[in-house]
Amino acid sequence: MSKRTPQILCLALSVLLLGACQTPPGETATTEGGVTTDGNEVLDIRVLSEAEVFSGSGSRITRSNIPDILYEALQALNADRLLTPIDDNAHARFKRVLAIDPQNQIALEGLQDIVERYLVLAQQSMRRGQFVEAGELLERARFVDAEHPEIEAVAEALKRELDSDDLFFELDYPAYVAHSEAAVQELQEVARQAREHEAFFLITAPNDALARWMVSVMREAVSGYRLRGNIELSSRLGIRLRMPSDE
Repeated sequence: MSKRTPQILCLALSVLLLGACQTPPGETATTEGGVTTDGNEVLDIRVLSEAEVFSGSGSRITRSNIPDILYEALQALNADRLLTPIDDNAHARFKRVLAIDPQNQIALEGLQDIVERYLVLAQQSMRRGQFVEAGELLERARFVDAEHPEIEAVAEALKRELDSDDLFFELDYPAYVAHSEAAVQELQEVARQAREHEAFFLITAPNDALARWMVSVMREAVSGYRLRGNIELSSRLGIRLRMPSDE
């Protein structure tokens, strides 16, 4: 291969990508002092090296930027900025690194960490009865890596949850914060149903004090019966009564 062969190949590739610069069929163009024989000027084409990538903002990213991008990606991952916001998330940063270094292990593992975090969040949502949200989180996991081996297992678990006979109660947060009479009556009814079905309760509340007040009201409503349940802190207020298994 001659010393000019790489230059010729690069130029040929550039011409293929720039269709407007192709020579019409049947004509042959040669370069002579920056002008082709058909009178058109030759484009000055600069071929980017493999280490150069351009972000949406127009700034150039090179291999020397990788440590900084990875650091920002891991910070976003720890803060659950997984796919959003669009200009400040872990996924976009890991993908930028992989565009420069496709075998970067930190970035590859980072994408898997994003999938696994979405799966954990989906499981938490389905346990609280937030099935629409759980489905959305599963779809985000698939977007990052549709081949991840744990996605289908969580999807099957969601189907089972949807088919369960469990009871779910969406509660009015202001009424419960105020310890209103309506909230007390609703909790008393939930407690009676828990006793009737021998169900295990799960209370989700934004703070421990509110959750414990709810438990105390429920226990007073069924005095003498041992209620079984648990509390989880969550931004949403709700109760799930998990029915005993027939198995």
